[in-house]
Amino acid sequence: MNITIDISNTQLVTPRLLLRPWQAEDLADLHDYASVPGVFETAGRPHHKSLAHSQKLLDTYIQNKICFALYHLKDCRVIGSLELHGSWAAKDARFDHLLVTELGIIISRNYWGQAIALEAAKAAIHHCFGTLGVDAVTACHFLDNHQSRRLIEKCGFSYMQEDMYYSYHTDMEYQEKQYILFRACSH
Repeated sequence: MNITIDISNTQLVTPRLLLRPWQAEDLADLHDYASVPGVFETAGRPHHKSLAHSQKLLDTYIQNKICFALYHLKDCRVIGSLELHGSWAAKDARFDHLLVTELGIIISRNYWGQAIALEAAKAAIHHCFGTLGVDAVTACHFLDNHQSRRLIEKCGFSYMQEDMYYSYHTDMEYQEKQYILFRACSH
């Protein structure tokens, strides 16, 4: 079953990042990376074509309390998001007895290839197992998203299956690979 997430009073610090709740002042940073073609598409969302589109997403991030802003400590700006949301495993009878959440990350194209997503993911996984007490964390990637596949593998997730993901943002279905990491395997 999915665990209820509320990150509104949570901050996680890594060598390069502060994972914190989104703030109204983050709009320009969000729009800066969300408007670049190819970034949000990795998560089945279109890139933002207006500041109003970014404002709507920022309002959702603030209201839902399940998404961290990835604040880059040296560059003093938000460079991505890390969301802890409902998991595919919550609908799978094999995992009925487990508390689960799913991890999703979007990073500014300017920071790709620097292991920043790995740094953020490891901090979030540690938080999920240590503070939130989840039994398993899941992750997914679209078939052609090799960067996400490598990130998921580096975090120690185990491949489970392929499935279809429907994105209401694009009104399209995507074939995805689904992975799971159990608490006992995270150390």
